[in-house]
Amino acid sequence: MSSRLRVRRSVRTTRTVVLTGLLLAGTALAPMASATPTPLYKNSHASVTSRVNDLMSRMTLDDKLGQMTQAERGAVTPAQSAASKLGSVLSGGGSVPTPNTAVSWADMYDAYQKAATSTGLGIPIIYGVDAVHGDNNLYGATIFPQNIGIGAAHDPKLTEQIGRATAEEMSATGVDEDFAPCLCVARDDRWGRTYESYGEVPGNAVANSTIINGLQGKSLDAPGSVMATAKHFIGDGGTTNGTDQGNTQISDWELRAIHLPPFRAAVQRGVGAVMISYNSINGLKDHGNKYLITDLLKGELGFSGIVISDWNGIDQIDGQSGFTPAEVAQAVNAGLDLFMVPNDSAKFISTLGAEVANGDVPMSRIDDANRRILTKKFQLGLFEHPYADRSFMNTVGSAQHHELARQAARESQVLLKNDGVLPLAKKNNKIFVAGKNANDMGNQAGGWTLTWQGQSGERVIPGTTILDGIKSDAGKGTTVTYDRAGNGIDSSYKVAVAVVGETPYAEGHGDRPNGLQLDAEDLSTIAKLKATGVPVVVVLVSGRVLDVANELPGWNGLVESFLPGSEGAGVADVLYGDYKPTGKLSFTWPASSAQEPINPGDGKTGLFPYGYGLTYGKHRNDEN
Repeated sequence: MSSRLRVRRSVRTTRTVVLTGLLLAGTALAPMASATPTPLYKNSHASVTSRVNDLMSRMTLDDKLGQMTQAERGAVTPAQSAASKLGSVLSGGGSVPTPNTAVSWADMYDAYQKAATSTGLGIPIIYGVDAVHGDNNLYGATIFPQNIGIGAAHDPKLTEQIGRATAEEMSATGVDEDFAPCLCVARDDRWGRTYESYGEVPGNAVANSTIINGLQGKSLDAPGSVMATAKHFIGDGGTTNGTDQGNTQISDWELRAIHLPPFRAAVQRGVGAVMISYNSINGLKDHGNKYLITDLLKGELGFSGIVISDWNGIDQIDGQSGFTPAEVAQAVNAGLDLFMVPNDSAKFISTLGAEVANGDVPMSRIDDANRRILTKKFQLGLFEHPYADRSFMNTVGSAQHHELARQAARESQVLLKNDGVLPLAKKNNKIFVAGKNANDMGNQAGGWTLTWQGQSGERVIPGTTILDGIKSDAGKGTTVTYDRAGNGIDSSYKVAVAVVGETPYAEGHGDRPNGLQLDAEDLSTIAKLKATGVPVVVVLVSGRVLDVANELPGWNGLVESFLPGSEGAGVADVLYGDYKPTGKLSFTWPASSAQEPINPGDGKTGLFPYGYGLTYGKHRNDEN
């Protein structure tokens, strides 16, 4: 017999003896006050289904409309969020507390949860952020390579570890939902979100969907787990001319063959949420497409989690700014459950309420959305543990996570040309480093780093620049000289490293319909280096493959670094040969921008084929 059972039986026996004695003595007993029973939905031992059913039976229509609404933190205070009964709050890119520390995030998150759980039903919120390459809104978080580099690494286990590290750092801040991973299949490199794609064939995203397991852990309510969001459903990487939020003109067969497999894999991995895409499929916006959301995603794929809109996504259904009652009804009836209406939550709630009242939106659809949302809240353990788990504070920017990021950076390097100049000798060498991306943390991290579009800057985030890595890894007798523009180089140098490419951008701003060439600054810098006769190695820091076919014959080496994140030292690891390059292209490299779009099987011959990547032979990296 357990000790707990013995105590309970002892208490019961004592109570019986006392009551019997009182009755025999003729003592009158006052009637006992009936205690208010604890609602079933607050019983952590009850099944999630039972708890959801009980809670929904107690909810008013206003409660349910609020649960379907997500607002931006800058638009609602904790008190306002609770008063509107909001189901969710988010931080957009760059929307952060002051100061931007993990403690401030946790304090802010707890304030929203305290307000929400102090209401009548005490339903906690889900807080979401775009942590797309680490917890990138948080200063001091570990910033991993962007997805395009992770795709080149071809290491699904590494991807899962990155997801786990990201989830731990998010958990310190309290945030529950990650608007990641992006499982788009980018088919046109001119698209400004190409770097958010693991590759141009569905197998790349399918393989790297392991990040979902890392983010969500063994269960959503386990310490250090957050809810993943597969995005953007569906076809955003296939728009005509690579236009962001454009029209994907495609057959149903091609939709299923190219763009659907990553989402099928995500559903099979138990992803908690799916975000709908801004683009259209054959002229119909995804946000209002019932076939895609209800029939394909919820029906055919069997997705039982939350379907969430993108930022003001319902506004675009009719092509006009703002949302109308007709757009709200169409989106809800199409199958959307949670609506990201950052600055218009009150208007959305009143509009949806009116659409229910006039019969354009059935209560069955409102109840289905609430059931999905509440199920995830119970599975996340929010009713029992609504506040930030500050035990994870020591994981934010930890040495272990930075080492993981360095590993990811070096695994994502792709060696494309080598006339024998690589690896760089570590000892008795004289190296000249130039280029706008050699000593710029912001440029090597890319968009969605602290802010939506990202920002240039030598020390925007903690970590090591590529120049830092080249300097720190240099051996005895080696000198490293740096000048951004390439000024000061002469023929006494044994090798020149030009770190060039793109500067940060995110969607919209990153589209390049007029070509993918290097800019004038990069071309000028490389020309100065070449003029000395010194062998030149070009390292491209970019969010996509670039048009360099005309310049390549004049370079002695070419390494595609993509956007390596906070650990530029990982790039240097490969340049010096401490680690051989193992990255392979997950995109076909065009022979010119005129070839775009170019993908396997389309009959076009690029500069480098999909899957291309060289490595080093036997060498000593300390040779002269």
